[in-house]
Amino acid sequence: MTQESIRLTEEASRAKDWKRWGPYLSERQWGTVREDYSDHGNAWAAFSHDQARRRAYRWGEDGLQGWCDRGCRLCFAPALWNGNDSILKERLFGLGGNEGNHGEDVKECYYYLDSTPTHSYTKALYKYPQAKYPYTEIRLENERLGRLGPELELADMGIFGDDRYFDILQETAKRSPQDILWRITVTNRGPDAAPIHILPTVWLRNTWSWGIDPEAPLEKPNIRLDGDSLFIEHGTLGTFRFHTEPIVAHSKPDWLFTENDTNHETLGETKNASPFTKDAFHRHIIHAENDAVNPELTGTKAAAHFILNIPAGESATIRCRLHHIDEDNGIQGLSEFSETLDERIREADEFYADTIPKGISDEETLICRQGYAGLLWTKQFFHYVVDTWLDGDKEIPHPPNNRLTGRNHDWPHFHAKDILSMPDKWEYPWFAAWDTAFHMLPFCANRLRSSPNTSSYSSCVSGTCTPTDNSPPTSGISPTSTHPSTHGPSGASIKSPIKKEIATSSS
Repeated sequence: MTQESIRLTEEASRAKDWKRWGPYLSERQWGTVREDYSDHGNAWAAFSHDQARRRAYRWGEDGLQGWCDRGCRLCFAPALWNGNDSILKERLFGLGGNEGNHGEDVKECYYYLDSTPTHSYTKALYKYPQAKYPYTEIRLENERLGRLGPELELADMGIFGDDRYFDILQETAKRSPQDILWRITVTNRGPDAAPIHILPTVWLRNTWSWGIDPEAPLEKPNIRLDGDSLFIEHGTLGTFRFHTEPIVAHSKPDWLFTENDTNHETLGETKNASPFTKDAFHRHIIHAENDAVNPELTGTKAAAHFILNIPAGESATIRCRLHHIDEDNGIQGLSEFSETLDERIREADEFYADTIPKGISDEETLICRQGYAGLLWTKQFFHYVVDTWLDGDKEIPHPPNNRLTGRNHDWPHFHAKDILSMPDKWEYPWFAAWDTAFHMLPFCANRLRSSPNTSSYSSCVSGTCTPTDNSPPTSGISPTSTHPSTHGPSGASIKSPIKKEIATSSS
């Protein structure tokens, strides 16, 4: 039995909670129905991408290939800036159904490369252009092309020309269920040295601002600097430490702190209760607003700010670790980091060597493995309580009366708060029963193929077919919104440091 199979058995028997943490953070929380409190019901306009950096979410969080616990109480993901973009890159961009010419569509290049079922090891890649991202241009051109015209993608705009982009490779490894290692490797694929700001960010989902939320804490959770690491306190999740350092000489981070609260003043609403708001890091770095961040080094959102200049063709690596204070495994700081990561990679290889059918080609094996990666990555914390959403909260503008006879009004019994399999964590990040049903089939098929004992599903690849668990499945299947290709639509090569990344036809 492989080590990953042992972890699945421990999870199924509740001996160890290996799936408490995972890549459960949505790629898009903005533009969703549950965040729409407007009188017109256009979710894309009610909570736009532009508002996402400034407005606190009511029902979830999002991030750039990020992680969170299964209750989405504590999250981590990177933020990036190339020195040219108009905004900090904290989440994927795309077009709403009323903006593009082929419905809602993410306009980024990213890839889910690997994951074990318990997420003891995961790997994902994002390709970050060094030129200014064409947020307005790509929207206007897709509108101009119309419904009968071709779909314009990011690579079609020449933004990856001369390979002037960064590969942002994220890997995570669990030393134990609540001791998580996070490695960010940034590779400059361009012909010249290029600067980049990298912000490994941790934050707490806002459960304190709504007035009637049963999740509202008795004491507001907090993140503060304690020595060289962060000390994170949450009433129900517990107490954690977050460590980070780059494998780069003479590079120390500036720690930035703010609150995960709405910047009401920039939205033309009420006065801010605090000068420190969700968009503080954007304002501090891009607009040089030094007073945007909290000088007391405390808040509910924190980041280590690294500024690196990476030579052509070279890489820089930042290592991070998040662990419960009672689960440090006798290891201080970032010691034994590489050893643990290498061990989890080896165990992932062993698991898939045992899982993927024998007798197929290397390319087919690779397709299977990346297929599983996409399915396992596309799992998301989904929170939506319809009767609460219909009634509204005390601390935000009350929804219009027509909501009581509008969308979802006949679903007052619906209460979702779990990790669900999503059709796609950007394009369709919401509950869809038919997709969930389809997603379960390959996992169960794998179980039926690998064992004659079909009465027990505790060792499905997903590890979620356990009949003793009455909650909805907490892992699932979904195709990624980008194909694992090394070529953009124009055919221009987009290099990757991943030797196992599949070269296929254009996405």
